[in-house]
Parts: sequence; structure tokens; C-alpha cells
Amino acid sequence: MMNSIDGRAAKTHREENFPVASRVIRAVHRPAILAFYRFVRTADDIADDPTLAPAEKLCMLDRLEGSLLGRTGAPDPAAEPLRVALRQHGLSPVHALELLEAFRLDVGKSRYASWSELMDYCRLSAMPVGRFVLDVHGAPASLWLFSDPLCAALQVINHLQDCSADYRALDRVYIPLDALSRHGASVHDLGAQSASTGLRACLSELAERAGELVRESAALPRGVDWRLGVEIATIQQAAIRLVGLLRRRDPLSQPVRLGKPGFAAAILSAALGEAAARLRHRPPAARGTEAAP
Repeated sequence: MMNSIDGRAAKTHREENFPVASRVIRAVHRPAILAFYRFVRTADDIADDPTLAPAEKLCMLDRLEGSLLGRTGAPDPAAEPLRVALRQHGLSPVHALELLEAFRLDVGKSRYASWSELMDYCRLSAMPVGRFVLDVHGAPASLWLFSDPLCAALQVINHLQDCSADYRALDRVYIPLDALSRHGASVHDLGAQSASTGLRACLSELAERAGELVRESAALPRGVDWRLGVEIATIQQAAIRLVGLLRRRDPLSQPVRLGKPGFAAAILSAALGEAAARLRHRPPAARGTEAAP
């Protein structure tokens, strides 16, 4: 029987649109986050493989889940590191299991009727990622209020960047059908060499909604340690820059990516912004601890 990672794409965390467990993150937390990433990347590659039949994809996803939960004989190399990391950190597998549900949806569902339906998908496909990172850091669940919209925004941005490729390769469309209709566009417009006027307007609207989600997450960096705060702020900066590009460029005719200069600018802006914000919000020194004149 095929192993879950046989023939899977070799994409690494360094090739993602946004930072994944960068060296800014405390070293003690990075192995668990990278194990989570590898598990999710493998499941994603299974769901997106155009050469596999739906039944085979579901079987492979079930095997990943069984290995993660310790219910199979031979451990899966994509699941075992995460299973070990969860045990070491005393964490639940719930976030990984929710992501598997999203990938099962990808196997059988190829259209989304509305923004609300797309957000329901993001609750499984994106929000668990931020929740897991916060859990690894021991952050309170109250911060999910801010991490959830950020993760949903990143998912929407990714959908907009890859809208043509998803349609051409998998006949999968995450652009809400009512948004396409509202702008006089159709699913078939995604297969063109360049976006129609209506499709451009639709994608711009969705990019702006993604930007609103990023803004809802503004308080998140100050709720965590400064290292994770810088990483989150970098992601926020990169997301806002990508939203701007998506409103100006046509993702059907040209790649919409930041590139190294764009990421460098986002990192610098995030680091400076976080330093300034933490200085502004630093509590005053306790009485009697001020330096002597």
C-alpha cells in the first residue's frame, strides 16, 4: 500500500507564502511547529494530487489520521513526529484533525456559494493553524479571536493568488459564486489568459475583505512573546502588501508574490513597529525602582 508521502510534492516550509517557524521563533517551539507543518503539507499534497482518485485520497487521509492517533501498526513518517510533539507538549490533536476535515472537503467539494460558506471552510482549513501555534506557545485561547481572522485572511489571499491554477488543475473554485455573479463574472473566466473586467472587480473586492480580516487581527502581536509577536507582525505586513498587489494586478496573467525584497521590507517594518509598540505600552517602573539621578 502506498505510503502517505510516496510521490508527494517536495515543497518545504521555506517556499510558503508566509513565514513558517522562522528563526525568530524560540528554538524550543520550532520542532513542534515544523512537525505540524509537515503533517499538514502532506495532507494538502494528497488532497491536491490530480493523479489520485477521490477514494484513494480519502483512504490516505484516513491513514494519516490513524497514525497520528496511534491507531495503526506502522507509524507514518509524516504523522509520527507530530504525534510525538503533541505528547511532549501535552497538546490535543484537535487542530490537526480539523485540518484533515478540510482536506476531505477538498476531495469532494469544488465550489463555494458565498463568503459565509468560504469562512466556514476557513474555520477548518486555516484557523486551526494559528490556534496550534498559540497553543505551542502556551498562549490563552482568548487570542483565537485575533488569530482566526488573520489565518482566514491568509487563506483567502492564497485562494486569490492561485485562483486560475486551482481551476485549471483541479476544477476547484474558492471564489464565492455570488461574488462572481455580483460582478457579472463566471467560473469559466478563471480559465482565461487574463481576467475580465468583472473578474478583476470581484477579486479586488475579495482582496479588500481579506484586508479587513487582517486589520481585525491587529492586537494579536502584543498578546504573545516578542519573538512570536515579530513573526505575526511580519505576516500581517506581508498580507497587507499582498492585498494591495491583488487589488492592482491580475493574478491570471502575472504571479502576485512579494519576492525577497518585499519580504525584507515586511520584516523590517514589523520589527520596528513591534519595538515601538512595546515601548509605548511598557508599564511604568514600580515606585522605588527608578534609577537614581
